[in-house]
Amino acid sequence: MGILIKNINEIYPGKRNELIKDGYIIVEEELIKDIGKMNQLEVNESVFTEIIDAKGKMALPGLINTHTHAGMTLLRGYADDMPLQEWLENKIWPFEKKLTAEDIYWGSRLAIIEMLLSGTTVFTDMYFHLDRVAKLVEESGIRAVLTEGLIEANDGQEGLDKAYHFSKEYQGKCNGRVTTMLAPHSVYTCSEEYLKKIIKYAKKADLPIHIHLSETKKEVEQFIKKEKISPVKYLKNIGMFDLPVVAAHCVHLVEDDIKILADNNVGVAHNPMSNIKLASGVAPVAAMMESGVTVALGTDGVSSNNNLDLIEEARMASYLQKVNEMNPTLLDTWDLLEMLTVNGASVLQMNNIGHLAIEKQADLILIDVEQSSRFYPHHNNLSNLFYAANGNQVDTVMIAGELVVDKRELTNLDLEETLYEVEKRAAILAK
Repeated sequence: MGILIKNINEIYPGKRNELIKDGYIIVEEELIKDIGKMNQLEVNESVFTEIIDAKGKMALPGLINTHTHAGMTLLRGYADDMPLQEWLENKIWPFEKKLTAEDIYWGSRLAIIEMLLSGTTVFTDMYFHLDRVAKLVEESGIRAVLTEGLIEANDGQEGLDKAYHFSKEYQGKCNGRVTTMLAPHSVYTCSEEYLKKIIKYAKKADLPIHIHLSETKKEVEQFIKKEKISPVKYLKNIGMFDLPVVAAHCVHLVEDDIKILADNNVGVAHNPMSNIKLASGVAPVAAMMESGVTVALGTDGVSSNNNLDLIEEARMASYLQKVNEMNPTLLDTWDLLEMLTVNGASVLQMNNIGHLAIEKQADLILIDVEQSSRFYPHHNNLSNLFYAANGNQVDTVMIAGELVVDKRELTNLDLEETLYEVEKRAAILAK
């Protein structure tokens, strides 16, 4: 009949104030077929093909990373403590020019392992050689939104054509676990003509767009000096917001930018760790959310984070808003849960995930609340999760009804082989 997950201490389905204590979840094939309290379970346990006893665990929807560059794990620790543009132009982009498809395969494999082991079940990747990343999605069982990053000077028309054909070919691959978008890097690396071409192609193929937007004060000031309007208003004026858009960062917003984002249903991927490590600033997340903007979380690449742990990312997001606005009530634990789950699904146009409910995809995680000191005492385990714990307490990860992490062991990928390959390749590239 499927899988019964029983005796779950607490189930947090994903929305504010939803909580089931001493619960169960029934999974058949790739869907959640029932969810409720143990004393309401009416099916005899003998009919299930597998039973998972989740005593001492809390269940959440799988966590959703709305912006990263997976292959950049090869650059972890390679260049730190530098201004963004200097960091990109002198260190990151020259390194990336040396990357082969096979390098990106192994770097992305390490990223996927790190994400799975810390509870991420979906990631949005803006990078290149994404056919190799799609192979990893198939091998690992994870979900991914794959977006070929486009920098006009490097990619031009040929790159756009390649990204367009990739997006059409891979949309819905891996039993629906791969979706695609077009991804101009930013307004400062793509001309208006190039951006309009991307918009045209996206409309033709019914594709959303993923873009870096208003990340640093310097880039925004320079853009306004040149164009006389903000990057947000500029993208609205050229028609990009006629499409679904995932805008990464949105740190430096001016005038009526927030209203424009809200009115046009632009989803924001907030990357707090990267923003503070690069001293980009603190995005006005609380103000955006209060105005109706859907804000989710991303890690950015590990070279500016330097890890892919969304639980740590959520904690930083909350603390930054509290201190920036001098208001300790902002971004509470329920906000963080929604940003990582239902908001992430909404931003990525995925209405079948992000919430533990009947007929939704069975993407869920079990977190051990008994074996770590960080969960004691048990006054409030959601608070313990976001304000004390991290991804190391994730015990079990299920995606589309398949166990991809079982008792902190990967079921589809070899960790030791991956670490060996990454270390070897990174050392060669750095030389």
